[in-house]
Amino acid sequence: MSERVKNATFFPPVETALADPNGLLAMGGDLAPARLLDAYRHGIFPWFNPGEPILWWSPDPRMVLVPGEVRVTRSLAKRIRNAGFELRVDTAFAEVMRGCAAPRPPAGRASGGVLLAGAAPRDDAFGTWISPAMVAAYSRLFDAGYAHSVETWRDGRLVGGLYGVAIGRMFYGESMFSREPDASKLALVRLARQLQLWDFGLIDCQMETAHLASMGARTMPRALFVERLAELVNLPHLSGPWTFDT
Repeated sequence: MSERVKNATFFPPVETALADPNGLLAMGGDLAPARLLDAYRHGIFPWFNPGEPILWWSPDPRMVLVPGEVRVTRSLAKRIRNAGFELRVDTAFAEVMRGCAAPRPPAGRASGGVLLAGAAPRDDAFGTWISPAMVAAYSRLFDAGYAHSVETWRDGRLVGGLYGVAIGRMFYGESMFSREPDASKLALVRLARQLQLWDFGLIDCQMETAHLASMGARTMPRALFVERLAELVNLPHLSGPWTFDT
């Protein structure tokens, strides 16, 4: 098989993405598992409004979190120890996606759709971009062992969490939500600590936000991100459903 055929992709090179809006690369296609996995392997993700064509993005720079660099404040550490939360993985994937899709409540309350990706153009959507078609598409990736949810529970009730996609030793964060203060932060901290144990290299946070920067995320030039990605996605894959180490 020629090298060109072996590296064939559904998408144009990420270097051809627009600067304004930052990262817009392509339009159209579908959300079939093969296309989604190909997109993530090349540093591309879908975001679009329901009823509109699928838009594919690869922004520059890229917001990333190295698992071992997650930042835990004293107050968050205290909540981890004393607030009575239980952290689970891959036990309520569709519920987490629906939590992320819920409309944002009034300011000052826990959010029902705080994005892990969380920056323009997605900030104004607050989860509304997570349509039933998106839930169905990522549920298929979950069934195939590629998509995962990290869930924060209290007294048997789902109060926060996040979901994303893993390929090789790379995790792509998609969205998070909280129904109680810090519930999504706890899920991110637990995920980062587990991924560090499993030798994952990066958590993709997609676009820069102050919230993610406060937790240790930083920007990376797209060229460097894609170079690192090419290494990580070709490492042995941990198929789901996952279980956390004790």
